[in-house]
Amino acid sequence: MKKYTYTEMKDTRSGFGDGLTELGKTNPNVVALCADLTGSLKMNEFEKNHPERFFQVGIAEANMMGIAAGLTIGGKIPFTGTFANFSTGRVYDQIRQSIAYSDKNVKICASHAGLTLGEDGATHQILEDIGLMKMLPGMTVINTCDYNQTKAATIAIADYEGPVYLRFGRPKVPVFMPTDQPFEIGKAVTLTEGKDVTIVATGHLVWESLQAAEKLEAEGISAEVINIHTIKPLDEEAILASVSKTGCIVTAEEHNKFGGLGESVSRCLALNNPTPQEFVAVNDTFGESATPAQLMEKYNINDDAVVEAVKKVLKRK
Repeated sequence: MKKYTYTEMKDTRSGFGDGLTELGKTNPNVVALCADLTGSLKMNEFEKNHPERFFQVGIAEANMMGIAAGLTIGGKIPFTGTFANFSTGRVYDQIRQSIAYSDKNVKICASHAGLTLGEDGATHQILEDIGLMKMLPGMTVINTCDYNQTKAATIAIADYEGPVYLRFGRPKVPVFMPTDQPFEIGKAVTLTEGKDVTIVATGHLVWESLQAAEKLEAEGISAEVINIHTIKPLDEEAILASVSKTGCIVTAEEHNKFGGLGESVSRCLALNNPTPQEFVAVNDTFGESATPAQLMEKYNINDDAVVEAVKKVLKRK
């Protein structure tokens, strides 16, 4: 099995900030809007370099979405920035009516997603956002796994015509994806090949799944790990090709088990190749205040949880 290592840990929100900085230099139509969280979203460099293309709207997220939708009419490519909770739940009506229904070319960039926002607690964490956004017609939903992939995705979505939800996080996590790997919307990345079980993971759970695969290999279990960075459109071809070999699957995500990646995969399997599946996800509950690692352990969304799910699904083959 291919082994993945890392030499540094960086937060994925910095990947977004650095990607936006690069876009500022190369694409004059890119504009940025922020709801009073410029530092948290790592948008400082863009603001400094292009003050005429940066709009600080204050704590007025709904207004930010409306402004962003309007800017597209003049040919601009707006990137909005705030926490995932405020990027979706607080402004769902504006996104639905002004962006999705109107098919506006807005890039909704959401940091501090999932439980790993950590100590800020349940009111700032969100575990429903993927479900909210993937149900909007025409909305592309992306959830990246590390700094390099987040930077590449930020750059790539500027060239994509249509609304995009880009989800990333706060904590520093291993950087393990290649710096030069092109980001293809809707195209999964197979990280390890295996014959006993398929693990499809998204976001922070990709690294956890790679660690789980190493633990499983030590026990003689061969796991195929697939990085699903795009949840909509889903790379059904890659999933179906993998389960045709392995005969069972585990989905892993930092999201509620309802409405996330796992349910999208279930639909794909039900329609094409019914396959035993286990879910690694938060079990229909809100979070709480603690460190990211403590929360991932308590809510069973770490490498040990993936190992447990694999052993459970293998018994169902």
